[in-house]
Amino acid sequence: MKYCLLFLAAIAVSGSSFAQLSDPAVNRMLQQVGGSLTFLQRQYNGTSLVTAHVFRSGELPGGWQLALKASPVKDRSDAIDVAATFRLTAGRATAAAVAVKFDFSNWSAANYVLVPASLYNGNRYRSIGNGYNPAYPHDMYYNPQVPLTISNNPRLSVVQNEASLVELQTGNMATPAVCFFSPAEQTGFILLTEQQTKWGNSGVTMTENARKDHFSFDISAPAVRKLAAGFGDFHQSGDHAPDWEAGDEVTLRFRLYVFKAEGIPGLLTKFMEVRKDLSTAVASRNLVPMSRLLELGTAICSSNFTQQPAGSYYKPENSNDFQLGWVSGMINTYPMLALNDGKENKRVGEELDFVVHRLQGKSGFFYGSISANGEIRGEKMSPDFPEIQTMVRKNGDALFWLMKHLFLLRESGRAAMISKDWEDAAVKLANAFQNTWEKYGQFGQYIAPGTGNIAVFNSTAGAIAPAGLVLAARYFKKTSWLKTAVAAADYYYLRDVAGQGLTGGGCGDISQDADAESAFGLLESLMALYNYTGDRKWLLKAEVEAALCATWTMSYAPVFPASSTIGKLQSNMTGAVWASIQNKHAAPGICTSSGDYLFKLFRATGKSIYADLIRDIQHAHTEAVNMPGHITTNYLEGSSMERIQPSDAEGKESIGNYIHTRNSWTETNGMLMALELPGVYVLTDQATCYVFDHIKASIIRKEAKGLVMELYNPTPYDASVTIMPETSAEAKRPVGYTAFLHWPKVTVKAGEKRRISVTGKTVTPQISPKLPRI
Repeated sequence: MKYCLLFLAAIAVSGSSFAQLSDPAVNRMLQQVGGSLTFLQRQYNGTSLVTAHVFRSGELPGGWQLALKASPVKDRSDAIDVAATFRLTAGRATAAAVAVKFDFSNWSAANYVLVPASLYNGNRYRSIGNGYNPAYPHDMYYNPQVPLTISNNPRLSVVQNEASLVELQTGNMATPAVCFFSPAEQTGFILLTEQQTKWGNSGVTMTENARKDHFSFDISAPAVRKLAAGFGDFHQSGDHAPDWEAGDEVTLRFRLYVFKAEGIPGLLTKFMEVRKDLSTAVASRNLVPMSRLLELGTAICSSNFTQQPAGSYYKPENSNDFQLGWVSGMINTYPMLALNDGKENKRVGEELDFVVHRLQGKSGFFYGSISANGEIRGEKMSPDFPEIQTMVRKNGDALFWLMKHLFLLRESGRAAMISKDWEDAAVKLANAFQNTWEKYGQFGQYIAPGTGNIAVFNSTAGAIAPAGLVLAARYFKKTSWLKTAVAAADYYYLRDVAGQGLTGGGCGDISQDADAESAFGLLESLMALYNYTGDRKWLLKAEVEAALCATWTMSYAPVFPASSTIGKLQSNMTGAVWASIQNKHAAPGICTSSGDYLFKLFRATGKSIYADLIRDIQHAHTEAVNMPGHITTNYLEGSSMERIQPSDAEGKESIGNYIHTRNSWTETNGMLMALELPGVYVLTDQATCYVFDHIKASIIRKEAKGLVMELYNPTPYDASVTIMPETSAEAKRPVGYTAFLHWPKVTVKAGEKRRISVTGKTVTPQISPKLPRI
């Protein structure tokens, strides 16, 4: 491969110019976006910058050397690799750091800035509070004109004539990257870099001038921030620049992309395409078969069924109180219903009765929370507005999951279990969504179930509501609900995704911050519309939305402190899903979903990038599950909790450590993935397969009647592996929500290799040699 290597140690500083410390290809690429590149050495007193020296050659006084290497990227004319190696050749440098700085002239505040899991549209929005889940001010209630409002997060300023400073480190990001899109130039920029050097995590610092016509960011080794971002606040970072000895060196590596893009969607899809390009591939580990996770998860859920004065239900939290939707209320019932067990069927019925009889308001919307003693609880309440309100997102979940329960009962031969009260409640809720849409042209973030009035407008909190309306339209054969679903999904996609490059306000403990849950929820809705209508325009939108979801998902295996729990377990957390720009942590799985819509998108497009994403998510989830010999929460076997913490938002001591507790929603999404994702997906006519489960599968040969495959279970647990065989022609047809009912299962014991014959939809186990048990 051709490359340019500039090692300028022998050039005298006085006889050099910055032009000598550059590469023509890099310059040409950056000039397309008004950019330039500078290399710096800095000295600190604590976290205060004392001096900064620019490399104008390969040397600086004090024994510093810089070598710059720029290399073209094979088969990519829009990308270039750059490595800047800083070395101290003599003497000692105290409290020193090095950096690569990018400056952009002709900048505009209209540019979309993305740092995965940290900044969306630069977080350039009104900010409130100084802590976790801040109270809303008076002007946010019953105000259709309320601007999108976020918690106190790192952000570019929305205030005119105010400069900006954003201090991050790579542990704050799902992918160490800085990206932007220029609407004026219809051009995208992506920089990928690595998590750390020998000095630890690298820093990413952004500045924008008060006129907002100049923007810069730098990548530093290491991060030296004055303040670290917390959950809606800031604290002293505790960072420090290291002391360098003669011979110490670090290399800052990055890959630049500059390309033409059709809007923000063009940047997002490009990002998903390249997000793993610079990271070293680390194989995901096969730890626990999905069937074992389902067994353990349903056992825990069953043990948490409770009978309280309010009603009978599976606890969605560790307390006896009940929350609908969001963190698993009336969602954890679904895998329990799928067991088709007499006791659990009865319990699920009792919970559905409790929900529809105790929580539905006069408008048709549900209240979202009730105490064990039966007290209805409001959410995001203000003393100025006493009418009880609740999350729109919880109502979207309620409609979607209530409909899934009805479909599961009908399609599994248990239609006689369906109560008319459940159907009536679903009709009332679907009508409430339709009425709200027709009255307001949006669903808002918080709603008053007593009246149906939107209490807090704006956000993408209703992202999953179109999916519920689609299912209700199909079940009850009411086309007006489908029209509402189409209008709402288009609205969210155009206003929020294409228009702002984010979705937000979907979590119950944030403001209207960008968050992953609403992103995945909207993807559920877009795929539901494709599933119902067959219109491929929804696939195109779904591909963009999947790319937005990917920005929230760890694209690489982060390095955790060796002394931390995750570090000791050497867990590969590629696929952990970040929560929101306020709640700066990743978690095992999607809150609360199997993510099977990514599998459906893979089937519909044939693009394995979507299967890779959900496989990563499932395997990262399993890394967080507490199992014998793999202690995470140090709680129940099969339990998990919502912290996978690569950042220091909760303090440096929290990085890589779990909290001794459990979360129903993480266990629920584990059950759902085990239920709704096939263990092995087989395209019989192409003789190919894709494995989601914690096994290995291979095609041994193709025969006249079908395929012979070999399954190998390397885990210490017996597996019941679901197989989904189909032809490539069948894959073009949307698959329903209960497809898992028809997937054949094959038992593969721990350490066993087993051959199977796949003929059409039939899977037949063969006698095959076995490996010794682990």
